[in-house]
Amino acid sequence: MSGTGGSGSTKWDGSTMSQDDFMEKDTVLVLDTKDNIIGSETKKASHIFNTEQPRGVLHRAFSVFIFDESTNELLLQQRAASKITFPSVWTNTCCSHPLHGMEPPEIDTPEDVKNASVKGVKYAAVRKLDHELGIPKDQVPIENFKFLTRLHYWAADTVTHGTKSPWGEHEIDYVLFLTVPSKSVLTINPNPDEIDDIKWVTKSKLVSMMEDSNLLFSPWFRIIVKKWVLGDGKKGWWDDLSVTMNTDDFVDVKNIHCFDPPVEHMGGGGDAGPMFDADTELVGDAS
Repeated sequence: MSGTGGSGSTKWDGSTMSQDDFMEKDTVLVLDTKDNIIGSETKKASHIFNTEQPRGVLHRAFSVFIFDESTNELLLQQRAASKITFPSVWTNTCCSHPLHGMEPPEIDTPEDVKNASVKGVKYAAVRKLDHELGIPKDQVPIENFKFLTRLHYWAADTVTHGTKSPWGEHEIDYVLFLTVPSKSVLTINPNPDEIDDIKWVTKSKLVSMMEDSNLLFSPWFRIIVKKWVLGDGKKGWWDDLSVTMNTDDFVDVKNIHCFDPPVEHMGGGGDAGPMFDADTELVGDAS
């Protein structure tokens, strides 16, 4: 693992970088289980699953969900077949990593989490929405994002690369919601190196898609949707977007919710099994 910080601020230009470049040059924020930054690592090294690091290296991530208020639809993307990790899976609008050395800075402190500002992950989200979906930065200002909670999960990419997959995810993921009055206010030009398809879906359409065995969904998306977005038998965040976006009824800045992956994402190059106790749902105060 590299040191506690990256190099100085860097002009990041995704348009000039290949998937291999991202793996080698992007420097993610390495974490302890309480979400404290303890170092840095390349994107590639953090996502390798082997006997030395059966679940890769724990790092910070974000997952953005953009909704059209006029139709109550969610924007999904299908990751490009050329992606190294989790190619061709359907997932939320945008999911990626804050990085060391960015300007504006993409690093958040425990105090930023406590007050729910998390400008670092929001800046990272704006950067990647532009890179992946071509959404101009001025159409998704950081003050319009709502930070809701964090989850600690891991998953080997065994569905794509087989039971001994050398790749996987191990993240503390910050969940961000953003609503727009209408999809017509967004300029969307998907980057074919990142995205194969996009789709605006209603709740019923999403449920139907997730029940279709011919479609693949990312493990982190499946966890977030089942637990919170649809509510798992309780009131879900999608049920009333006005409440979700304009109150703190669903905001949890104190806990980090912990999840092992679905059984098909166990294993990988390090033969990783369950990390959390069967009754473990969250870690307490992580501030």
